[in-house]
Amino acid sequence: MSATIVLSVGQPTSVLDVIARRRRRAGHVRCVVLGLSALAAAMAVPVPELRRVCRQAWEPVLTRARRAVVFLDAASAEALHWGSGGAGELLAAGALAVRALPAEAGEAAGAAGAARVVFVVSGALRGGTAAAVRGVLGQGAVRHCTLVSGGEAEGGGPAELEETLRRWMGEGGSAEVVLRGPPLLAPVSAELWLLPGLTALLPPLPGLGGPGPAELGLGALPDELRAAVRALVGELDALFTALGLREESFAVGALSRIVAAELASYAPARNRRRMATNKASIVFVDRTLDLAGAVGHHGDNLAEKVLSVLPKLPGHTTDVMVNMVELTALQTTDETCSIVAPGCLAQPNDPAAKALWESFMNLKQKEAVMEARRHLVEAASRENLPIKMNMGRVTPEQLSSYIQLFRNNLKALENHCGLVQLVLATIQTLKHPQTSKWDNFLAFERLLLQTIGESEMPSVLKQLLPMIKSYSERTKDDYTCEDFLVLLLYMYSVVGEIKSGKELDAAEEEVKKVLVKAICDEPEPSLLLQKIMGCDSSLNLTSQKATDAVDNIFRSLRDIARARMHMKQFNSIHNPGSNTHQASYKPLLKQVVEEICNPDRPDPVDIEHMSSGLTDLLKTGFSMFMKVTRPHPGDHPLLIIFMVGGVTVSEVKMVKDLVATRKPGTQVIVLSSALLTPHSAIELLFAADRLQPDTGI
Repeated sequence: MSATIVLSVGQPTSVLDVIARRRRRAGHVRCVVLGLSALAAAMAVPVPELRRVCRQAWEPVLTRARRAVVFLDAASAEALHWGSGGAGELLAAGALAVRALPAEAGEAAGAAGAARVVFVVSGALRGGTAAAVRGVLGQGAVRHCTLVSGGEAEGGGPAELEETLRRWMGEGGSAEVVLRGPPLLAPVSAELWLLPGLTALLPPLPGLGGPGPAELGLGALPDELRAAVRALVGELDALFTALGLREESFAVGALSRIVAAELASYAPARNRRRMATNKASIVFVDRTLDLAGAVGHHGDNLAEKVLSVLPKLPGHTTDVMVNMVELTALQTTDETCSIVAPGCLAQPNDPAAKALWESFMNLKQKEAVMEARRHLVEAASRENLPIKMNMGRVTPEQLSSYIQLFRNNLKALENHCGLVQLVLATIQTLKHPQTSKWDNFLAFERLLLQTIGESEMPSVLKQLLPMIKSYSERTKDDYTCEDFLVLLLYMYSVVGEIKSGKELDAAEEEVKKVLVKAICDEPEPSLLLQKIMGCDSSLNLTSQKATDAVDNIFRSLRDIARARMHMKQFNSIHNPGSNTHQASYKPLLKQVVEEICNPDRPDPVDIEHMSSGLTDLLKTGFSMFMKVTRPHPGDHPLLIIFMVGGVTVSEVKMVKDLVATRKPGTQVIVLSSALLTPHSAIELLFAADRLQPDTGI
């Protein structure tokens, strides 16, 4: 491994992928091989294959990439990473370089030396994205610019946008605006598709005395949330057009109701539904109705643990960095060693790695680890490596010893680079200190479920006080400040509406006081804690900032406890237990899917159908007086669940297993805006800048 290639998109790829391409591309390359992508497994859909739909979104870029510098925003880069062959595909199409947007000063200046530039943005050209594009074009030498975007900018169509781009380039420049067809999707697995451009989308929490779900409409939402809803509706319509779907829309929750109503009444969608022949049901579900599922540790799933404990790839919200130092002669204890490019999980060009990743997503941890060993042993055998098979318990040390066989065999590394990265991710996850905490979290969550059923909330909060420890008092097994926020969020979401009063206020004040002290005692607050506290460095973290942030967190927790107050059927996710059964958590999504798959087909109480025209309204009205079948989410052969605000690996597996068991003839796809881990969930909820408007120009 003597050569180093500069990676410049801000989306690192695996060092092994760089090695694998060395025969095809000699010398130094000043761009990123962005990653490894494509659909994880074949899953039949009514018209085009999912792979083709993902690729179709990139065709306008690939046909215009020749002799151009291509700039991608973070969401586009993530979609490319998972869904369309990585930046290698852009290079093969003739791109000179692939870079991040916003570009760093040196990269923007470097692009000025190129006559042609292609910008790929996940949404419309607005706010900070527009400022970044203007910054690149303002460097001076770009003579032709192409913008591939997901929607029209506010106040202007393609012609107006082209005029704006020409003005930014200066005299003599030409511009082209291409509105993309299908959305930029990140297919994480066969059943899970993400829309990376909408990762910040989260249903608003119900404020005290605020409007109920029936009173909320699109116009009542904050500007940024309203723009996100409109973008989501446009993206879904484009996706369903590519798949030839005619959908019935259903909703569980206030924001889901708005999204479903907008999709049902969206004029292009109504025209599409008149022509499309492939029927589907799409059920939107508000994440905020059940945040315990987002931060809980109920799932015995390897993929969930890998995604939760390994550090994120820079610029990514889903994929993680896999430390590749073990395959080199470099001696370092730095877990995030930046000398060697990291590996990652997205492995579209390696069938064995794709199959193993599906195992990580769908099997229990023990079975998935055994699959990792089996794949590695088979790969080593094919390469005639001297492997000794051990049929006993699989340990990280055993997997590491197998990995070492590939270390000095460049051909074997080339042939199995994707597989090696996934096995290294497994080893590093099993050895990670946060993994050993997973069972502690699970045990404590079970204890909370039992305690909540037997005690009032003030009493439960007082029992938590001794667990909040400052940095100097903590051992490796104690909860950090971030961990404690995870537990609080789990507790308030599970308990549901709380009886307020002086006793609860006093108990919360005690917890706040101890938590603020622990936060202020952190010698180096984590980046996550800094975001939640609203400060850009540990030097700016003051006692007043911590106090204000913790006050806001507890106001949000009270709102979270009220999130299901308007629900009739799904108003509880806590089963208090009995003399013979322990208290347990009842995932709201499980309740929804069980209702959809109920063979008795009762009229859903909290799953609301959104009519798309006069015919549906008449059906609903006449059904009060006559035997008219009302639309039901279980009517169609394709069921799409859209979690508004993020979904977890365990929830995707649960939905897949439930539908396979209870409605075996139905295909199911889970769509969402983000793949959540416990820490990403508290960042999404509590980060101080989450709802800031996208400005910058």
